[in-house]
Amino acid sequence: MTGDAHTDRLIVAGICAFLGLFVGSFLNVVIYRVPAGESVVAPRSRCPKCGTQLAALDNIPVLSWLILRAQCRTCGVHISARYPLIELGTAVLFGCVGWWVGLAWDLPAFLYLASIGIALSMIDLDTRRLPNTIVLPSYAVALVSLGIASIADHRLPDFGRACLGGAIAFGIYLLLALIYPAGMGFGDVKLAGVLGIYLGWVGWPSLAVGIFSAFLIGAVVGLGLMAAGRGGRKTAVPFGPFMVVGTFVGLWAGPAIAGWYVVVLGLS
Repeated sequence: MTGDAHTDRLIVAGICAFLGLFVGSFLNVVIYRVPAGESVVAPRSRCPKCGTQLAALDNIPVLSWLILRAQCRTCGVHISARYPLIELGTAVLFGCVGWWVGLAWDLPAFLYLASIGIALSMIDLDTRRLPNTIVLPSYAVALVSLGIASIADHRLPDFGRACLGGAIAFGIYLLLALIYPAGMGFGDVKLAGVLGIYLGWVGWPSLAVGIFSAFLIGAVVGLGLMAAGRGGRKTAVPFGPFMVVGTFVGLWAGPAIAGWYVVVLGLS
């Protein structure tokens, strides 16, 4: 690296953003195939209408969609703008994570969080499911990757807090699911444990703000849908996306928000 902290973070962010374009392309496959119970490895990506497998040049993130003018090269069927938007969104989120973390041992762990966050949010919006095939292995990935970072960076107390944070988040959501099963699915409970690990790793303020933000954002969106006439009090809204957004609010702004709250309450 250059030795200048600002420049180094900019380089890391740029590399992560470039990587995010290709990860986003893969996430499109995950989002489409996992709910259908299909392999994400084989066969190669294909047109959903004519079944033609896409050539390598037709699989370049964003550019292929622009060059092909949002159409299949073979049958001309329209290709949704959702695909390049997910690729661009992943690149932006990866770039933000790279800037925030920098070149550190826990960077892979948070890039993985960004990946599953996008995939699970889109799947939940599409199917109102949070597949175990993504959520459950994420416990192992989070614990192993952050465990390695805790040893390499001498952050064992942070790892202990991460484990406890996962247990706390899982417990809170489990309690809510038991009290009101109609409003909280067990998929949300399982995802909460994963997100709690990452929030706990960063700190207690991040954990508190991350959990609270999910419910606040969900409430605001719910009220917005009701005001727009697109939903009522009993309208089911996927909660996974709110949990993911709330987690990143907690990670990036948790300490600042918690500090402001303490000042407002006059506790400092």
